[in-house]
Amino acid sequence: MAQEIRPVDSLLQEACKAFEKRFKSKPTLAAKAPGRVNLIGEHTDYNAGFVFPMALPMVTLVVGSPTTSGTCRVETLAAGTDNPRYTEFPIGDLKKGAPKWCNYVKGVAAQMIGTVPSFDAVVVSSVPLGGGVSSSAALEVATYKFLEQMEGVNADVPLIQKILKCQKAEHDFAGMPCGIMDQYISMTGREGHALLLDCRSEQGKLVPLSDPNVVVLVTNSNVKHELTGSEYPTRRKQCQEAAKILEVPSLRDATEAMLEAKKSSLDEETYRRVRHVISEIKRTDEAATALENGDYQTFGRLMVESHNSLRDDYEVSCKELDQLVEFAMQKKGDGVYGSRMTGGGFGGCTVTLVERRNVQKVIEYIGEKYTAVGNKATFYVCPPSDGAKKITL
Repeated sequence: MAQEIRPVDSLLQEACKAFEKRFKSKPTLAAKAPGRVNLIGEHTDYNAGFVFPMALPMVTLVVGSPTTSGTCRVETLAAGTDNPRYTEFPIGDLKKGAPKWCNYVKGVAAQMIGTVPSFDAVVVSSVPLGGGVSSSAALEVATYKFLEQMEGVNADVPLIQKILKCQKAEHDFAGMPCGIMDQYISMTGREGHALLLDCRSEQGKLVPLSDPNVVVLVTNSNVKHELTGSEYPTRRKQCQEAAKILEVPSLRDATEAMLEAKKSSLDEETYRRVRHVISEIKRTDEAATALENGDYQTFGRLMVESHNSLRDDYEVSCKELDQLVEFAMQKKGDGVYGSRMTGGGFGGCTVTLVERRNVQKVIEYIGEKYTAVGNKATFYVCPPSDGAKKITL
């Protein structure tokens, strides 16, 4: 069965109740921001390429109030975060440290323009942590939308600057050199649409994804191999070094012909990394066109090609993700168009495009097969959803 996605009202009620219990007062401000699933275009954003995400109905929500104490007090109710779940820190001396989850809050506070007052806050989330659906960006963007409502903070900032500040928070305080995709779609997502994002120009193009006969199925493998901390920066460095060898500003400018011409100057591993990026950028552009034309067969084929490239050339998949994609594609005759891993890799989620009328049959099949190999998956049927919003209490 697909997991029921908690309504925002339920999350808000839980957060407000926890706030009153912890701080003995009612919160005055609130904001929410969604996680995201990337339909295609993986590890292309930090190469100035194209990505094609959509905002999820699962959100992170922050409620709270400004204070005058100079000390921020923050509690998270989100499952799967490190301890302690409650922490305090001075607003005038923001430094990364333990617990890790609060570094995203501190990082965003450090990026705000103006004078950020101290605050009390409670965080609650329905975004799966460690699932490759950007729980970190959801927390960053929700924190930004929460803090920009406070007196003394400059809310009159261009949208792209808000996005870049949330990205910088992750670079500086979480130590993850992510591209712009996650924060961009969390801030700007639109109901019923995916977003083709050009990571060089930082411009997005909305593409309708509202056919009632087709659904996006997100499957959480419920495994997370602890490799991404080192592997992600390594992949990024390989791409930067390869761009220098190919004599281009970024791999966005590289072509297959250029890669073949310089093959002897690259080690085998770097060659395969570059081959993935060049082909994935091309696939993403083609996939957006296919979706615009309602050509789900082509879109699905490109999803599978993307997964194979991520598995073989970029080497960021894992056994469990490969199994989920394999099981999904075994139901091609039952309305599965395509499936692939999504997110940074080494665990997390797959994304599958499937006919609505067969989605339950597909979920049952994948679930049974995946359990048979010793794992348990969680399924979410996800309509493309809106981006971040403040909530009036």
